[in-house]
Amino acid sequence: MLLKDKVCVITGAASARGIGKATARLFAEQGGRVVILDLDAGQAENAARDLGVSHLGLACNVTDKAACQGAAKEVVGQCGRIDVLVNNAGITQPLKFMEIEAANYEAVTDVNLRGSLYMSQAVVPAMRTQRSGSIVCMSSVSAQRGGGIFGGPHYSAAKAGVLGLAKAMARELGADGIRVNSVTPGLIQTDITGGKLTDDLRAEITKGIPLGRLGVADDVANACLFLASDLSAYITGAVIDVNGGMLIH
Repeated sequence: MLLKDKVCVITGAASARGIGKATARLFAEQGGRVVILDLDAGQAENAARDLGVSHLGLACNVTDKAACQGAAKEVVGQCGRIDVLVNNAGITQPLKFMEIEAANYEAVTDVNLRGSLYMSQAVVPAMRTQRSGSIVCMSSVSAQRGGGIFGGPHYSAAKAGVLGLAKAMARELGADGIRVNSVTPGLIQTDITGGKLTDDLRAEITKGIPLGRLGVADDVANACLFLASDLSAYITGAVIDVNGGMLIH
């Protein structure tokens, strides 16, 4: 049980086939008490109920700082502590560079980048009190290779911002016993990609992946588990690529 008695908050984790739900399921299997945060309270509660009676589901808009602080306060009130945060909530838009309007840019950067900032700020006080904690930030291979699959340039920019934010957080919060690391998934088969991935496109993409397959949500969840647990106790400011080798650098 790698997460025995640890309270683990995961944002954007209500979608049945998403990375967040897969991570929540794995964390619960490893003894963690999971708190699922999502926009819709009912969906968050249902997702938590799927994991078992001890887990929680709460509504939270990660782009709203007060909402993040309120959710963190609720978690501490009900669970007594916060040991792990996975900043998983994110959105993408398949736009070309010249198609990006202000509303597109703001929507994508708000959820992916501002949301990671606000939710991390919300849990840090509890982690500082404990003198321990692990924050996992969800970036993307798009940040490293400049898009090229489904996300537009503004998505690449937001996810690159997540990498920089996480490294800066790791440097600042290390003295408090708080570790901050990032995961950069490649093309993962989830509800987000499901409707866009034709058989021809799947075959073409797979040609460029040394391991010869597309990723699944559990592949990313396993990396999150490693970073959340004490197996990575001396790792902070790191980036773990989960892409089957499609970006070897």
